[in-house]
Amino acid sequence: MATLQLFADCCSASMGVEAIRVKVSHFRFFNVNSLTLRNNRFIPRASLQEIPPPSSSSPKTRRNFLTESAALSISVVGIDQKVARAEDTLSEWERVFLPIDPGVVLLDIAFVPDDPNHGFLLGTRQTILETKDRGNSWFPRSIASAEEEDFNYRFNSISFKGKEGWIVGKPAILLYTSDAGETWQRVPLSSQLPGDLVYIQATGDKGAEMVTDEGAIYVTSNGGYNWKASVQETVSATLNRTVSSGISGASYYTGTFNTVNRSPDGRYVAVSSRGNFYLTWEPGQPYWQPHNRAVARRIQNMGWRADGGLWLLVRGGGLYLSKGSGLTEDFEEIQVQSRGFGILDVGYRSKDEAWAAGGSGILLRTTNGGKSWIRDKAADNIAANLYSVKFIDERKGFVLGNDGVLLRYLG
Repeated sequence: MATLQLFADCCSASMGVEAIRVKVSHFRFFNVNSLTLRNNRFIPRASLQEIPPPSSSSPKTRRNFLTESAALSISVVGIDQKVARAEDTLSEWERVFLPIDPGVVLLDIAFVPDDPNHGFLLGTRQTILETKDRGNSWFPRSIASAEEEDFNYRFNSISFKGKEGWIVGKPAILLYTSDAGETWQRVPLSSQLPGDLVYIQATGDKGAEMVTDEGAIYVTSNGGYNWKASVQETVSATLNRTVSSGISGASYYTGTFNTVNRSPDGRYVAVSSRGNFYLTWEPGQPYWQPHNRAVARRIQNMGWRADGGLWLLVRGGGLYLSKGSGLTEDFEEIQVQSRGFGILDVGYRSKDEAWAAGGSGILLRTTNGGKSWIRDKAADNIAANLYSVKFIDERKGFVLGNDGVLLRYLG
């Protein structure tokens, strides 16, 4: 507006050259030679540099004035463009655009331990993507053994140990690789498998541990050709047998898990489909152990902290942490700025730092083990629900969401 007004004054018949010279000499503008990094965003450094007055050897002409006005307009436009580009950048995360349909929900991600540049990304609609540059770019991966039948698979979980890797999905499908994912073979599964496969953990030497949404846990040591049950009965059978034990809502149990998470030492925590109670299992126990929820609202998700304790999310955006590092039913609520949107997952980058993600692009960060959380507004404009936070190591992390949204950690 200042440039346009100055130009209008120049065109006025009543204004002389000397008046024009005075206005130009007192006009100030932004210096865009450099940008200042502030709060992890690039902000133009406004040094307010003054245009030097014309020298006596260079008289101010109408052409000189129009040239300076045009240069000033370009400078202002340049500032706007740089600010716009800076606003598209996430503070500690960047969005990675993927060659998939917008409706795909991303579900799991894993990298080959022997090659940190090489990884795989899974999702709905038979989505398998591969990267060989640490997740900077992805390309579709075709696995012939997963395309032989007329099924639209939902690939739920992937895990690597050394060069051995496993993928499970729904309808029931199990894929195995022994060469870091260069080739995949399909492993036959029993048609009597209780429930849908929702989780797989590679244990090495052709070994793996897989879980169904009905609470069945199986282990193999020969590449999946034989499986041994680690739990003697499904969760439905356990609850029907112990329904009088005081578990609130067990009589309404539909027989499936809403979520299931495994700790590094092999312990599991799972949330019932209605969210009215949760269950735990440790290696060596014959049955899942049901627990009443210690909070009023229904449980959204639960998982393990880096110190061995539990985190708990409730519907509507609440977050709770268990007291101490062991298994306990005593939780305390932590105040978070969720804006009323549900928090769907928590991922720990280290013992002290963790990130939480949820509906409508919610991102929260803690640097003190979860005692306090700060909302990162960088993803507020991303129209997607963020379902999963995965840290491969302290330098490599990802947030997975619906509509093919993938965020990569830059911190």
